[in-house]
Amino acid sequence: MTEISNPTGPGVTPAPVPISLETVPKPLEEAMRKRGFDDLTLVQRAVLAAESDGRDLRISSQTGSGKTVAIGLGLAGHLLERLSNPSPSQPGPSVLILVPTRELAMQVREEFHWLFQGVRGLRTEVVMGGTSVLMERKALARNPQIVVGTPGRTLDHLKGGAFSTAGIEHVALDESDRMLDMGFREELEAILEKLPAHRRTHLISATFPSGVRRLADRFQRDVLHIQGTRLGAANADIEHTAHLVDRRDAYAALVNLLILNEGGRCLIFVERRMEASSLATKLSGDGFPVQPFSGELPQAQRTRTLNAFRDGTIRTLVSTDVAARGIDIPNIELVIHMDPPGDADSYVHRSGRTGRAGQTGKSVMLVAPRIQRQITRLLGAARIEMEWTPAPGATKVRKQLRKRFRHEIHQRLGEEHLLSQTQLDYAKGLLDGRDPAAVVAHLLELAQPTPKREPMEVREPKAGAPPSPGPGSRGSRGFIRFSINWGETSGATTNRLLGHVCRRGQIKSPLVGAIEIGSEKSTFDVDATVAARFEKLVKRRDPRDPNLRIVRTTAGGRSEETGRPKKTSRPEEQRARGKFKKPFNAKKPRKKA
Repeated sequence: MTEISNPTGPGVTPAPVPISLETVPKPLEEAMRKRGFDDLTLVQRAVLAAESDGRDLRISSQTGSGKTVAIGLGLAGHLLERLSNPSPSQPGPSVLILVPTRELAMQVREEFHWLFQGVRGLRTEVVMGGTSVLMERKALARNPQIVVGTPGRTLDHLKGGAFSTAGIEHVALDESDRMLDMGFREELEAILEKLPAHRRTHLISATFPSGVRRLADRFQRDVLHIQGTRLGAANADIEHTAHLVDRRDAYAALVNLLILNEGGRCLIFVERRMEASSLATKLSGDGFPVQPFSGELPQAQRTRTLNAFRDGTIRTLVSTDVAARGIDIPNIELVIHMDPPGDADSYVHRSGRTGRAGQTGKSVMLVAPRIQRQITRLLGAARIEMEWTPAPGATKVRKQLRKRFRHEIHQRLGEEHLLSQTQLDYAKGLLDGRDPAAVVAHLLELAQPTPKREPMEVREPKAGAPPSPGPGSRGSRGFIRFSINWGETSGATTNRLLGHVCRRGQIKSPLVGAIEIGSEKSTFDVDATVAARFEKLVKRRDPRDPNLRIVRTTAGGRSEETGRPKKTSRPEEQRARGKFKKPFNAKKPRKKA
C-alpha cells in the first residue's frame, strides 16, 4: 500500500503537493469560489495530488477537515467523463456513497449539490431509513449518477431491484469506523459483494482501527493511503477545556456555560436518548431555547430540529453521539460533553462539530473527580492538550457578563457617527439640569442585559472524591446484579450489552443500572421491581445469541451458576483506556439509519 501525506508523520513519506484551487475542474472551481473558498484544505489537496487513476483510496483525515468536498473532487473527473460519454447499456448510477446516518447522507447531498451546481445533468439521490420507500424507488428510476445511502436502506433497495449496480465504478464508504461501530458490518459486506468486481472502492475515515482495516483489506486492491491530517491536527482551531465538577453540580455548571455562550450555538453531548430528552426539558424550563436530538426521533422531526438549529430558532441541541455524527452546522461556537466520550475517537468526532472550516470553537468537558485520571489518559490518546480550570460559578459568570457589557459600551461609544441628530438632541435634553454621571448610571442599569436565568452556584469538588449521585445516576440501590458470559474480548460494550439485555429481558433501559464490562464476563444491575420476571425470561435460550448466558449473582460478585467471583472494572476506566470497541467479527443487532 502506497501512502501520500501533506504533514510529516511517523512512517509516512511526505510528498510535494503543488495543488491549488486553480487546478480544480472549472465548474467546480467556480462553485467553490462562489461558496467562499480561496484555497483547498490539506485533504482536498492530497486527493487531487494523488496519482490515483485506477487505484483504491484510503483517506484518513480528521472531522471538519473538508473530507466530503474532497470526495467530490476525487470523483469529479470520472463524473464529468461519464456525463460527456454516457453509456446507454449502463443506465444506473456510477457512484455509490455509503454513510452511517441520515443526517450525514443529507449533508453529502447538500455538499454535492453546491459543488456540482455548474455541471449540467448531474443528479444525486439519497436513500435512507425513516423516509418513503416508494418515493425513493421513483427517484432511483430516474437513473441518478450518484446514490448516497445508509447501509440498511441501500441494501433493501438492492435486494428489491430498485436500481442497477452494473454501471457502478466507484463506491465510497464515508466514516467507515462509525458504520462498523453501529453494527453495519454485515450490510456493508452484502452491498459490496453485489457490486461489480471491476470497481474502485474508497474508504474515508478520521481513524482506521483494526476492524476498518480488515474490511478495507478484504475489498480494496492496489491501495493508495492519503493522509490529509494527523490525529488532532484538524482541532487546531478548537480550545479544549475541562472542569472538575461533582455530579450533583453538573447541571449548575452547564447552565452557567450556556449563560456565558448567550446568543451562540451550542451542542451538548449525553450518553443516551432519555438523558437528551430529560435534559432538554429541564433547560427549556429554565428559559433556554433547546431541543433534544437522537437516533430514535422520526426523520421528519430530526429534519425540523436540525433546520431550527441551523436557522437559529433554537440555539442549543442536546444530542447523543450517533445522532450528532452527521451534524455539519456552521458556527457552532461551543461543544459541551455533559457525559464523557467512550473513547478518544469519540472525543475527536464530538469536538470536531465546532471549529470547522477555519472557524474557531470551544470544547468543554464536565468531569467527575473520580475519573479525572482516566479522562487524562483518554485525551492523551487523542493527542489533545486540555486546559483544566474550575467550572464557572455564579460570581464569575456575573463578572464576565459585566465585563462583556462594559466592553460593548466602550465599543459603541467609538461609533458616534452611527447616531442620528434626533438621538443626540434627545440625549442633550436628558442631561439638561441633571448630573451627567447619574443619568449615565441609570441608563446603564436599564441597558444591562438579563440572562435567561440567574447564574447558579457551583461547589468546588474534593479532588479524588467520588461524585455524589445526581438525577439520572445509576447506582446499585434498589437493583439486583446479574452476570453475562460476554466481555470486552468478544466485543461487549456498554451500549451493545444494554441493547441485548433490554431485548432479551423485555425491559426498558431506565430499568438497567450500573454496567461493568470485564474481559471475559460482564455484570449489570436490574431494577429490583422487575428482576424476578427478568430472571425468568433470560433463562430461556436466546435464538439470536444462543451461547450467551445471563445469571443472577450473589453477594461478593459470585455467579449463582458457577459461584466464581467475577473480575470487573469501572466503566469510566474502560472508556478512558479507549476500550468499548467491538472486534471485527462481533455480531450486533442491526440498527436502522
